[in-house]
Amino acid sequence: MTNTLIYRTLADEIKNLAQHFPVITITGPRQSGKTTLCRNLFPDYAYINLEDISLREQIQYDTKGFLSQYPDKVIIDEAHHYPDLFSYIQVLVDNHPDRRIILTGSSNFSLLEKITQSLAGRTAVLTLLPLSLQELGRERLWSHTTETLILNGGYPAIWSKGIPRDAMFRNYYTTYVERDVRQIINIKDINLFQTFIRLCAGRIGTELNASALAGEVGTSSNTVSSWLSTLAASYITYTLPPYYANIGKRLVKSNKLYFYDTGLAAWLLGIEDEKQLSTHPSKGALLENMVINEAVKSRLNRGKTPNLFFYRDKSQKEVDLLHTVANDIHAFEIKAAKSFHKDFFKGLSYIQGIFGERLTRTAVIFDGEDELHTEHNGIYNFRNFRLE
Repeated sequence: MTNTLIYRTLADEIKNLAQHFPVITITGPRQSGKTTLCRNLFPDYAYINLEDISLREQIQYDTKGFLSQYPDKVIIDEAHHYPDLFSYIQVLVDNHPDRRIILTGSSNFSLLEKITQSLAGRTAVLTLLPLSLQELGRERLWSHTTETLILNGGYPAIWSKGIPRDAMFRNYYTTYVERDVRQIINIKDINLFQTFIRLCAGRIGTELNASALAGEVGTSSNTVSSWLSTLAASYITYTLPPYYANIGKRLVKSNKLYFYDTGLAAWLLGIEDEKQLSTHPSKGALLENMVINEAVKSRLNRGKTPNLFFYRDKSQKEVDLLHTVANDIHAFEIKAAKSFHKDFFKGLSYIQGIFGERLTRTAVIFDGEDELHTEHNGIYNFRNFRLE
């Protein structure tokens, strides 16, 4: 399987918003498919890649003159390398309403901070993450084992170009540490950071405790907090917040940690093949991560805010995933088991007594085949899970 173009769900939202905004900004991890998607959606647009240092120097020397060389439609790739560009774009689209510009970037903080300052009201901001399970298509989804789906992750190069996953993640990680991390923060001891990111992979699905993590790494809590921000800024990890509500319960306050790609997380854990993963203590956490990623992607691919949480109170009663829909709550319990057990609904039954009529949908998502679908409740194989 080589050079197979996989249709991206976000394409529909990009095409829709491009009719209403002069600038479209697409963020997301490196190699998530931003460039391929934009160039396929807008083949008549000129293309500029600011990864090219010499090109970047030209545009910095005379930004206005450089932009004037291009036609009315242009894609500017990796625009976060030159954030001052956005002020010029603001003037350009204000003076020439027919101009159309697509910006992409893989550094969340440096890109979005400048955009909110310069292009507010002029750009729609969308996020393209690695492939969702649904974007893989039914044939790929059901012809591969759960272990393969976790280990491959969602980077398009693995699925569409057939690049071996070990080579993909090894090169991705080396490039990330040597280039992106050093650009975002000044790291004196890169080995400490590498220890830190691998320890993060071992904490998938757990509540973040910067002090405890700092103790294991051998650095300060402030440094760990800075590094966690770096992982988020470069789309390596994200956090799922706990659900807050005035429900008479003492709720936990710490976020849970997840990786945007389970393949990279598994590689960081040193898991090399399906057999190793099948008995690895992190398999359940990685499956949970994959399902929650699917929920995040299903929202972002439609241009929507995720509105996703987890529930845990001080009595350790927990539900893996909550999705708020206006005043309603949808709740999901995620299990790595292949056989269903009635105890899987225990947490969902518990919060039914807390939220009452607000809890309008519950489901157990697991790795088995015995599914049950009703109007408000269900048991789903993770491959069939859909977030409404």
